[in-house]
Amino acid sequence: TDLAALDDAMSGGRVVAYLGFDATASSLHVGSLLQIMLLRHFQRAGHKPIVLVGGGTTKVGDPSGKDASRQLLDEEAIASNIEGISRVFGRFLTFGEGPTDALLVNNDAWLSPLSYLAFLRDYGRHFTINRMLSFESVKQRLARESPLSFLEFNYMILQAYDFLELHRRHGATLQFGGSDQWGNIISGVELGRRADGAQLFGLTAPLVTTADGKKMGKTAAGAVWLNEDLLSPYEYWQFWRNTADADVGRFLRFFTELPQDEVEKLEALRGAQINDAKVVLANEATRMLHGEACLAEIQATAASLFATGGGG
Repeated sequence: TDLAALDDAMSGGRVVAYLGFDATASSLHVGSLLQIMLLRHFQRAGHKPIVLVGGGTTKVGDPSGKDASRQLLDEEAIASNIEGISRVFGRFLTFGEGPTDALLVNNDAWLSPLSYLAFLRDYGRHFTINRMLSFESVKQRLARESPLSFLEFNYMILQAYDFLELHRRHGATLQFGGSDQWGNIISGVELGRRADGAQLFGLTAPLVTTADGKKMGKTAAGAVWLNEDLLSPYEYWQFWRNTADADVGRFLRFFTELPQDEVEKLEALRGAQINDAKVVLANEATRMLHGEACLAEIQATAASLFATGGGG
């Protein structure tokens, strides 16, 4: 939204931005990694990232991109999932008390105490059903004739309110998200303007797909989890090692911090040599998530399997 004004704001000083993750599982998967990398680059550029975990919004369930309602979780399951998904952020971001150090906040802190009637009176008037029905995530769900509950329909309002609260509490002026979150993000930008006269921004990234058009983050064996109790460092490394030839250059840009000239050299490799680029991709991605120490054992395992015809 308003890229010229956002560019001016980021060029002129420190910007505070946030990205939200609902606690629908005990770990994030590779499909969330591009968003995490956005926060990482944002912090390295001198700005302040906020990781918002959805202890409150998980109780409702985001309908974006879904054909059916999400399974509702109890508070114990949500708390357990928050603990699980929160482990990964410290691998990519620096947390602390400094001006650009990351914050981890839970929207349950302000959503659960809300008074329903007061909330409707104060904020419901800023939303129109006409506008909410115009967003693609809602239109797609209705076009598929899939039931959209009133509970889920409220998700957009709650996510918009998150943006307003984070602006008031922490000075956040930018929300990151996947392209499927565009309608929710726009709702937050508009609520900030109407309620507080604030200039807020949204910036989305496309959902990553592989060269064959499949959604990234899942394989035939299941989700590619980021937590090692669900997917071992070796299995994570192997996922990247098995990247399709056509995806190598793009994934090196997205998921590593190699210099551009090195990426160009690696993606130019042809034939069997492209496997060398895949090993670099696997090493860099695994090092960032699981650390340097595991790489020697992973490479020894891969070499042994390759020698015996078992893969690698």
